[in-house]
Amino acid sequence: MEDKYGAAECGDCNICGRCDALLDESVPELKGFDDAVAAAAAIDRDSYEKNLARQRRATLERDSAQGQQMETFSRNAVARPSVPGREGALLSVHQGLTLYTLIIFSENYAGILNQITAVFTRRQVNIESINVCASSTPGVHKYTITCYCRKEMAEMLVRQIEKRIDVLQANCFVDDEIFMMETSLLKLSTPKVLANREISRIVRRYDARFVEVNSTYSIVEKTGITEDVMDLFRHLDNMGCVLQFVRSGRIAVTKSRVERLDQYLTQREMER
Repeated sequence: MEDKYGAAECGDCNICGRCDALLDESVPELKGFDDAVAAAAAIDRDSYEKNLARQRRATLERDSAQGQQMETFSRNAVARPSVPGREGALLSVHQGLTLYTLIIFSENYAGILNQITAVFTRRQVNIESINVCASSTPGVHKYTITCYCRKEMAEMLVRQIEKRIDVLQANCFVDDEIFMMETSLLKLSTPKVLANREISRIVRRYDARFVEVNSTYSIVEKTGITEDVMDLFRHLDNMGCVLQFVRSGRIAVTKSRVERLDQYLTQREMER
């Protein structure tokens, strides 16, 4: 491989190791090794990624030998506030549209999720969140999908989804018709949390809790409705301490006193 590529340009740093064996400050020809790596990285992105992976493995081995696990890359510990126009969770691009929650019950067979999402794709409706889990009825799975659309489109989606062979029932609801909940995790910079006591006050004010704290980062868990979860994120993000943010798909139950799935299953049994 040396015949075709120069030093640090072969891109096989994960398995080769020749560069490590040759790297010696006493050898005059290798004093420009770092410059060669930078030049190769500018040309070959794959080579750069492989060199970065090798660096991370070496750091992990060193930390493990010292009996501690922590991130030592400064690039991973920099809080970057959300940029207007690039933070999808904060954009108000759904003006005039209503957030509908579709609750779908289906039999537990492979490939049904693909059939359901294909209905949204064909009608150019973007899915905001999706949650799939087993329901209280044996052999039946529950899909909770949220999307912004008009009432006519939501009803059309429900009708088309119910036409799927393995789908038992589908309904759409607005927020006033259901109880819903979301869970989120926020990764905060520990030095900034310690330097600014207001951050801890905000976490307590929103009924969130710290689930992990170390010298590099702190993990905050918040469970609640969508508005509360996003408000907490906005407050902490404005203080410049958020490293990562993630929230789960919505889970929901209806406020109706009638269980529509039970009615449907009872009616089907009577027809049999």
